Amino acid sequence: MSKTPYRFWKLLISLVVAVSVFVAIAISSTSPIPARSVTEIRGVWLTNVDSDILFSKSGLTQALDRLRNLNFNTIYPTVWQGGYTLYPSRVAEEVFGISLDPHPGLQKRDMLSEVVREGHKRGLKVIPWFEFGFMAPIDSELAKLHPNWLTQTQDGSFTKPGGNPEWVWLNPFHPEVQQFILNLVTEIVKNYDIDGIQFDDHFGLPAELGYDPFTVQLFQDEHGQSPPENPLDTYWVRWRADQLNQFMERVFYGVKAIQEDCLISLSPNPLHFALPAYLQDWFTWERKGWIEQLVPQIYRSDMSHFIREIERAEIELAKHHIPVVIGILSGLNNRPTATHIIEEQVINVRDRHFAGVSFFFYESLWNWAEDPPEERENRLKKLFSQEFNRSHAAKV
Repeated sequence: MSKTPYRFWKLLISLVVAVSVFVAIAISSTSPIPARSVTEIRGVWLTNVDSDILFSKSGLTQALDRLRNLNFNTIYPTVWQGGYTLYPSRVAEEVFGISLDPHPGLQKRDMLSEVVREGHKRGLKVIPWFEFGFMAPIDSELAKLHPNWLTQTQDGSFTKPGGNPEWVWLNPFHPEVQQFILNLVTEIVKNYDIDGIQFDDHFGLPAELGYDPFTVQLFQDEHGQSPPENPLDTYWVRWRADQLNQFMERVFYGVKAIQEDCLISLSPNPLHFALPAYLQDWFTWERKGWIEQLVPQIYRSDMSHFIREIERAEIELAKHHIPVVIGILSGLNNRPTATHIIEEQVINVRDRHFAGVSFFFYESLWNWAEDPPEERENRLKKLFSQEFNRSHAAKV
């Protein structure tokens, strides 16, 4: 075979490739590259503590506009906090006589309805956050009207040893407490066009509690003996965790019976703390399919510690089963998080192919840090410069 045709075609192909590359470079130098549409979950918690955005419609819409412009796509607004609902609740009114948090900024309006409507207008998924779980203020109407619903330590105290003396815990093993919590959850699912419902680390119980008369009797009926004196006894922890497991299963199916496509989200502490300290066996919940989104709170400023937490085996296993969104602490009023730490953590999350990130909480995304709010916002804008596909978030 003659070498001339071969050399001719080789030269021609090389010329075509070179021209193609030149044309591509020329086009790119004159035309902006459109932002790639991504489906990364970009969430933020909206609270009523150290933040006023939920207390007026104007403040709320400004906040949602800001998040939309920064390419966020998911919000977790608190709806159960401080012993009150932040939406008008018949369930709460029937149980303790008050249908709505008495804050002036919540009166004569339905904050949750506004969040759902305005959030969906902006292509944001709205997943109400059942923040307080089984916790309540010691002086709340709920605690005072239903003292038999409260659980105790061995010495009869209603508060967690070493914890905040102003907080008590509803007994998650008591059938009336379970029904109350389930009714609150299903009330929201029935009445609002939400995308999901979220529980967090308070949807458990400090291990020191559970020595109230009801729970002690329940244990005795099953085992013929009193619970161990050591609150961290392996079987005692396991037994109480299993009771919570059964309730979580009930919550899951209760929600799905009303709205099958309502996402069940959970934002727990890391498992090695959540299970022994708060009886929250979320790994079982994830394995059983009772949660459909996991948002672990990895609130660590030390990068090596942060990476170690997100690389734990239970996180890796969950990642291959359901969307795992890493919860990042953007700061607290008295504990700001430097912007470069936020950037590093987001990069590390992306490098490990998680479903996305969520920030605790809205106010600290821009305030309290050393750098000015404008600079911090600009750096967040660069971090989330790629637009997400809003068709995945918007509801028609």
